[in-house]
Amino acid sequence: MSADPRRWWALSVLAAAQFMVIMDTSIIAVALPDMQRDLGFSPQGLQWVFNAYVVAFGGLLLLGGRLADLWGARRVFATGWAILVLGSVLAAVAGDAATEVAGRAVQGVGAALIAPAAMTLLMFLFAGQPAELPRALAFYGAAAPAGGTAGVFMGGAVTEWLSWPWVFVIYLPIGLLTLALTPTTLPRVPGRRGSLDLAGAVVVTGGLALAVYAIVRAPERGWSSPETVAQLATAVVLLLGFVGWQRVVRSPLMPLSVWRTPNLAAANLAMALLGAAWIPMWYFLNLYIQQVLGFGAFASGAALLPMTALMMVLMVAVTGRLIARFGTRPLIVVGLVVLAAGLGLLASADPDGSFAVDVLPGSLVAAVGMSLVFIPATMAAIGAVAPEMGGLASGIVNTTYQVGSALGLAAMTAVATSRGADRLGDPGALTEGFSAAFVGAAVVALVGAVLAAVTLRRPAPVPAADRVPVDA
Repeated sequence: MSADPRRWWALSVLAAAQFMVIMDTSIIAVALPDMQRDLGFSPQGLQWVFNAYVVAFGGLLLLGGRLADLWGARRVFATGWAILVLGSVLAAVAGDAATEVAGRAVQGVGAALIAPAAMTLLMFLFAGQPAELPRALAFYGAAAPAGGTAGVFMGGAVTEWLSWPWVFVIYLPIGLLTLALTPTTLPRVPGRRGSLDLAGAVVVTGGLALAVYAIVRAPERGWSSPETVAQLATAVVLLLGFVGWQRVVRSPLMPLSVWRTPNLAAANLAMALLGAAWIPMWYFLNLYIQQVLGFGAFASGAALLPMTALMMVLMVAVTGRLIARFGTRPLIVVGLVVLAAGLGLLASADPDGSFAVDVLPGSLVAAVGMSLVFIPATMAAIGAVAPEMGGLASGIVNTTYQVGSALGLAAMTAVATSRGADRLGDPGALTEGFSAAFVGAAVVALVGAVLAAVTLRRPAPVPAADRVPVDA
């Protein structure tokens, strides 16, 4: 097919969407203590400001990919932005914890439509340009750390000089501008006939949400309590039921044949464990900076800037060259080990510590690890999938990362709380709790490195005509 002359402009719009979706997870970091104080969140409940977004995002990504196939990627992309703007308004005007969590969940629904539609559009734009596709994926992937960088900095500035609701208000003009540019910039990808597996979407989202909720509440109720055991068992049944349903439903949300794609399962496992290690690190590092070191909102955002800026630079300028030289598998394995090392440094933080000694070195090492894993794992997951299935593969890899993030944060919050992270005003107890979470996240990263070394393979190049077909 001939190259679309607008493809690089269109890629800029898609990368901006990825930028905003990731910024939506990072911009709240610095505002969390103010939100906790104003809205009455408990230490355990505060994580739902993050988890409500990622559970809705991760649980509905597969549905978003299917909708992009059926309705057309550009239409779903625009619909997602409209929903994201609506959720931002709800989160901004929230006067209590429940409304805030609801607004964040609506934002997650919008993001779940945007992300797979954007990847489908990217694969459509560059499907006939194999030499340009890796560069396009690297540019698109680099938007994630860029969004993280902007999020922590803007969140700090907005919280310090305005108030926390403004971290959501800023999405209104950006969303409206994106909606205005979409019809003239992005290509029209026609939909195709088929049915929608709403039952599968409800079951998988319910299973994920219930699993996260059970893990969050387990420290209070006990891991062996009847409520915890019943909820975790129900979540497992729902998720297994989803897999079984996908085998028999005529138009599955996630055709199981896609898992025949080389390295798809292994790369998704690596992404899940990356999220389970990285997000708790980001979450508790911010709390340590504010609640132990005593940084204000703007200073806290600035403190996280070196880490996220380093990730952006490495992903844009270095990671692509390393992939070309070494392949994806060595980078994923080494990156997870480096991430674990950074977490180990952070775990040695002191209640009377300083940014230069207790935050900066560990955060920079962790950033190098993240930079070595994220794009290689994404490319390993989607590299052998036929272009028309790029949206599905992207939806799966995004889902596993978000689900890993939510479950990892829930588990590490339980660990941190059991070691004193809920004792606000006690720097020693807080530091002990946060350090326990860093150690737990480091163990997760090391497990990920071992599993990646064992399960990832170096596949032979797969001609486009021979790539794994996926049953509709």
